[in-house]
Amino acid sequence: MKQTLGKKSAHALLLTIVAALVLSACSASNAPTKNTDGTGGNSGAEDKTKLTYWTMDRHDMDYMQQKINAYNTSNTDHIEVEMKVMADNYNQSLEVAFASNQAPDVFKVNDFEVYVTKGYLAPLDDLLSQQFLGQFDGVLKEKVTTLKGKVYSLPNTGQFWRLLYNVDLMEKAGFSEPPKTLDEMVEAAKIITEQGKSEGIYGFASNFKNGSGFTRPAYASGSADSGTSHEGFNYQTGEFDFAMYRDITEALRQIKVDGSMIPGAESLDIDPLRAQFAQGKIGMYVNHSGEPSVYNSQFPTDINWSSTMIPTKTGEINGAVWVNAGAYIGVNAKSDKQDAAAKFIEFLYSTELRKEYQEKGLGISVLPYVNAAAGKPELKGIDGFLPTKYDAIFPVTPLAISETKLEGKKAADVFTEYILTGNQSIDDAIQDINTRYNKALAAARSEGLTDIEADPSYDTKALQGTLGNE
Repeated sequence: MKQTLGKKSAHALLLTIVAALVLSACSASNAPTKNTDGTGGNSGAEDKTKLTYWTMDRHDMDYMQQKINAYNTSNTDHIEVEMKVMADNYNQSLEVAFASNQAPDVFKVNDFEVYVTKGYLAPLDDLLSQQFLGQFDGVLKEKVTTLKGKVYSLPNTGQFWRLLYNVDLMEKAGFSEPPKTLDEMVEAAKIITEQGKSEGIYGFASNFKNGSGFTRPAYASGSADSGTSHEGFNYQTGEFDFAMYRDITEALRQIKVDGSMIPGAESLDIDPLRAQFAQGKIGMYVNHSGEPSVYNSQFPTDINWSSTMIPTKTGEINGAVWVNAGAYIGVNAKSDKQDAAAKFIEFLYSTELRKEYQEKGLGISVLPYVNAAAGKPELKGIDGFLPTKYDAIFPVTPLAISETKLEGKKAADVFTEYILTGNQSIDDAIQDINTRYNKALAAARSEGLTDIEADPSYDTKALQGTLGNE
């Protein structure tokens, strides 16, 4: 009889395989390192402290390996670092490594609160000097890089959100500069479509195949237009109020009604959208600072494109523009090489390394001292994504944890349906979402799943200027 593995057996087998690979890798990387002469005897030179560093980042691995190689040969602390890029099954591999006491000394932080709760991360307050940590004033956030007053990780780069637009199509439509207000965005999309529809050109696009088709433009525009809220959560009241997205939702709905939205948007994914933009078929869309790299390599294009701040209702920024940034790396709480690990972190955050990293277009820093030192990146199109005084990292909201208790559709799905079909009034939709999300939030609080409460003194404008001053 043919036998099949059940889900639990298959999961156990996967963990067994991962464990074997992890233990094999670790046993090799943790072997003692000695400087020996040609006959195999000890040369008398001081043994090196060998650190293991795990990351899941592939896009910068060649650059980082070069820098680590140089560090290994030049540092005077007798530290040698072995970097392993483990993009597949990273979380499972890390769990197995900690369970078997074979975890890396330094590693990419992929799930901050979980890692801290499980005891994976060592507090950095006692490992790094206050002078060094002072460079991160204004960008350390509770539940992102700190927890209950202790620093466990540090930020590095972030995703900066902008409106990308085809300059030639915009100018042909009679706009000498990109839209600043939502009404201008709607009007520009309409004119671009009227002028180019016969050639398959449409004024606006978003990847509505999933919720990000709504959240990409909404999180950026809504938070920029609000002095109190982000992700539908009002920090001052401690409750959800998705009315912050009414204006951007109505604008996107009008674009759809006008026929200015690219056909098939309801099933559009991000890469097909990019391909259409690269071919000059889309006037505008919203995405983050990874796009210049996409149009340099994945979808090379000769079109004249640029980027600008996401339009708001009045054209003013009353809050701050959301920057998606989290923790970067941390030190193993069980490592007996924490002092050496701290020195390696200081190297990774050195101004020269981070400055060059940004100038090569590998990522845009959220660190003020880096942005103050960095010159113009080499990557075409990156200029418009560089930090301004309006860009900011927001405090954590209870959105994700509340959605684990949510009954019915998620907010992004409801707003998307309204944009594409107009199947109910926007006010009814918002009222329904608020009721369900606040019920879910109350349940999460009662179960101790979140301790985020109201902060009557909160003001988003206070976040302005924390990442850049221009």
